[in-house]
Amino acid sequence: MRPETIPGISLNEDNSHYFYTRAGRRLSAEEVDSWVDQYAGTQVKELMLCPNCMRTSYASQVWDPIWRGYDPAGPDDQPLLASLPPEERVAARGWIHTAWQLHQDGIDIYARWIRRCRQRGISPWISMRMNDVHYVNDERCFLHSEFWRENPQLRRVPYRFAEWTDRAFDYGRAEVREHHLKLIRELAARYDFDGLELDWMRFGFHFRPGYEAEGAEILTAFTAEVRRLLDDWEKRRGHKIHLGARIPSRPATALGLGMDAVTWARRGLVDMLVITPFWASAETDMPVEIWRQLLEGTGVTLAAGLEVLLRPYPDSPLFQTNSLETVRGAAASLLDRGAQRIYLFNYMDSQTAMEDLENYPTLLREIGSLETLAGKPRRHVLTFADTWAPGEPRAIPLPATCRPGEWRAFRLHTGPKPEPGEVIAALGIEGGVAIGPETLEVRVNGELCAFLGLVDLSKPRPDFPVYGFSVPLAAMRRGYNLIEVTARQELRFGWAEFLIRPWHSHHHHHH
Repeated sequence: MRPETIPGISLNEDNSHYFYTRAGRRLSAEEVDSWVDQYAGTQVKELMLCPNCMRTSYASQVWDPIWRGYDPAGPDDQPLLASLPPEERVAARGWIHTAWQLHQDGIDIYARWIRRCRQRGISPWISMRMNDVHYVNDERCFLHSEFWRENPQLRRVPYRFAEWTDRAFDYGRAEVREHHLKLIRELAARYDFDGLELDWMRFGFHFRPGYEAEGAEILTAFTAEVRRLLDDWEKRRGHKIHLGARIPSRPATALGLGMDAVTWARRGLVDMLVITPFWASAETDMPVEIWRQLLEGTGVTLAAGLEVLLRPYPDSPLFQTNSLETVRGAAASLLDRGAQRIYLFNYMDSQTAMEDLENYPTLLREIGSLETLAGKPRRHVLTFADTWAPGEPRAIPLPATCRPGEWRAFRLHTGPKPEPGEVIAALGIEGGVAIGPETLEVRVNGELCAFLGLVDLSKPRPDFPVYGFSVPLAAMRRGYNLIEVTARQELRFGWAEFLIRPWHSHHHHHH
C-alpha cells in the first residue's frame, strides 16, 4: 500500500515539549534535525510545528520570545521565574534556557525541522496557537506577553475570573487582531512552510460572551486576510501554501463560538479543517459525516483530532491517557465515518505522551488507515464533548443513574463491522454495589448478552468495577451500536465500552 493512498496522520508538536525534554545539555544542529527522523517512514503525512503560546520559542522580532527578561546567569528565583512555585522553576527554566541557547548558537529549530521534514518526505506546517491562556491565573507567569499583561482591557470577560478563558484576548478588538496578524506575517516571511494552521482550539474562546455572531464575521474576515497574505507568499515561494484551522467538533458549537468554518471552506479560504475537543478527553464520537456533507464540493481535507486523555465524564477524578487499543478504536471509527486524516495532539515522543509509550512507533504506523487497523484488538470507550458555546445545552452521557425497572441506553460508534472474534460490552458501576448474573439485563441492538462477570481492563480504566457482557457477533453493526440496560436495583454507570478482539490478525505487506 502506497503511503499517499491512505488517509494518514497529522501530528502536532507543541511549543514547549522539545525544550523541556531536551533541557540540561547543549543541542547540536544534527540532534535537532534527528527529532524529525522518528516520524519518517510512518503514516505521518504532516508535522504541525507549534512555535508559540503568548510568547514564541524562537527569536521573534514582533512578539516576546520565551526568554524575554531571562538572565542566563541568574538564580532560579530571578524575576521572570519568581511567581512560580519553587518546585516548578527548574523545569520552566529548562524550556527557556534551551530555547535561548539554541538562539545563541544560531540554530533556528523551526527552519531546521522544516528542511528536515522535506528531506524525509513529510509535509512541514506551522501551527499557531491563536489565544493561549495557560496559567493566566498568575499575571506574572513567565508565559505571558507584556502586551497581554499591559492591556487587561483587551480581555474577553472584564467582570469575572472564573476560568482561564475569561482572560483570553477578545478578537472583537482591532488591536488584538493586529497583534496576532503581526506574528502571522513574521512566520510567513521567516519560514518556508507547506501550510499554516490557525489553532483556534487553544483555547477556543475568542469573543465576549454574547458577541459570537458578530465574532463569526470577524473571524471569517481575519481568515480571508491570512489567505491573501499566503497567496502573496505562494508567488514568492513558488509553491502552494495551505491554510488550515482547528475548530470544535460539532458544527453548532463551532458556529456558536464564532467559527463559521463552513463559510471559510465555501469561500476557498481554508483547505484543511481539524475537528477536535479541547483537552479534557479524546472525543470518540464526532459527527464526521455531517461535516463531510457540509464541506462537500469544497475540496477541504477533514481531519479528526484526538487528544491524549481518555475520560468518561467531565467530573471524573481520573486523568489517564489513551493507549494503543483505545486510539485504534477511535481512529477506526472516525476513519470509517469519512475522516481524511487522524490528527494527534499531545501525542509527543516523551512526557506529554501516551502512557504506553513503548507502543508509540506502532501507533504511528497503524492508526492512519483502516487497512493497517484491520484484525487488531481495539477498544471503543464512551466519552464526552468538552467544548460548548456559552449557554449552549450540554449533552453528556455519563454518569447515568438507572432506577429499578428503568432502561438506559448508551450509543457507541465502533466503525467497521467487527471481524469474527470476541465482542464484549463492558459497563463500569460506581458505588461498590455487588453485581451478579441476575442483577442486569443487557442487550446490544436488541440482542441479549450473557453476563461474563468482572472484566480486567488494561489502562485506561475506571477505579470502580467493570462488568462484561458477551455480544453475539451477528448483533454488531457497522457504525453505531446500542447498549440497552435495565437493572433490579438502582445503579450508577460511570463507564461504557465495546472491546473488539478479532481471532485472526491480518498481516498486510508494505512496499
